[in-house]
Amino acid sequence: MARRQCAYCGTFVDEGVKQCPDCREMIPEKIQVQTVRRGGAELRRGLIYMLLASVLYYLASPQTTIPIPFPIPSAVTSYLLPLLFLSGLGFAIFGVARRFGIV
Repeated sequence: MARRQCAYCGTFVDEGVKQCPDCREMIPEKIQVQTVRRGGAELRRGLIYMLLASVLYYLASPQTTIPIPFPIPSAVTSYLLPLLFLSGLGFAIFGVARRFGIV
């Protein structure tokens, strides 16, 4: 049988007991709290990823006027930064879909 801890004295009692045998305090019932996720975290994360990819692509592109002291491989601007942008777009779409209750 499952056991719970008394909130007042700390002794362990069985699950069905309503009153603690040591301190005689009533043990409160378990409350099931159900949180509703609206998709705001995924939407924000997606927008941050897209902004990060855009800024890094601007800084890593050869047309930029800001000098970077180290060379950046072309695979970063060709494959990795567009992949980061598309993954952010996916997160943003998923967040919008959760916000409107589609998913």
